[in-house]
Amino acid sequence: MRDYKSELEKRVKFIQEVVKKADAKGIVYGNSGGKDSTLVGILCKKACENTIGVIMPCSSKQNYSQDREDALLVAKQFNIETREIDLKSIKELFVQKLEAVTSLNANAIANLAPRLRMTVLYSMAASEKCLVAGTGNRSEGYLGYFTKWGDGAYDFNPIADLTVTEIYEFLRYLMAPDRIICKAPSAGLFDGQTDEGELGISYSKVDEYLLKGIADDDTKRQIERLHACSVHKRCMPVNYEDGVV
Repeated sequence: MRDYKSELEKRVKFIQEVVKKADAKGIVYGNSGGKDSTLVGILCKKACENTIGVIMPCSSKQNYSQDREDALLVAKQFNIETREIDLKSIKELFVQKLEAVTSLNANAIANLAPRLRMTVLYSMAASEKCLVAGTGNRSEGYLGYFTKWGDGAYDFNPIADLTVTEIYEFLRYLMAPDRIICKAPSAGLFDGQTDEGELGISYSKVDEYLLKGIADDDTKRQIERLHACSVHKRCMPVNYEDGVV
C-alpha cells in the first residue's frame, strides 16, 4: 500500500505547480459523484481554493438521483464550489441533428455525453481562466475505457497513475463518504450501466495484473487485447510525416 500522507502532499504540490505555471486562476472538473471525480475534487480543493466541481446530468436516471446526491455530498463535506448544468435537452438535439445525416449506433450515442461535458468544462475554463482537471485512473487508461476527446481530454490529471484499488485506498485515507466507496463503478452513460459489466472483467483482476503482473491466460489476453486496440486513445493523432505506428 502507498503512503497516502506522502501521496497527498506530493499531489497537492504537483497541482499547485501546474496551476502556477499556467498562470491560471483556478480549476474546473466534472463532479460525477463517482470515486475518481471525488478524489480529484478533494486533491484540487486542497491545492487550489478556487476549485469548481460541475455536475452535468445527461439522460441517465442515475445522473439525476444517486450520482447527483453523491456529488453534492462530496462537495459539501470538502467545501467545493458546485455548479450544475442539465445536458439532456442538448444531447437530444444533437441526436436529432446527427440522425438526419447518419445512422447513430449505441456507442456513438453513449459517447455524446462525455464530449458534451468536455465542451462545458473547457468553455468554463476559457471564460474564467481555469484549467480542466482530468478524472481518469490508471486501470481505465490501460484498457482504453474512456471517451476520446471526452473525459479523455484535460489539462492535467492528478490520479492518472493510480489504479482503481489505489483510488479506493486513497479515498479511505481522506475519509470520503462510504457511499462513494461502496458504489459500483459506473460512468452513468445509460441506465443500468456499470464499468465492469461493459468491460466484461473486474477491476480487481485488472489491478492485480497491473500492480503484480498476476493473471490467468484468459484474463491476460483480454486485458492486453483491450490495451492494444485502444493505443490511439492514449497517443496524439498520427500525422503523415510520423508514419504508421
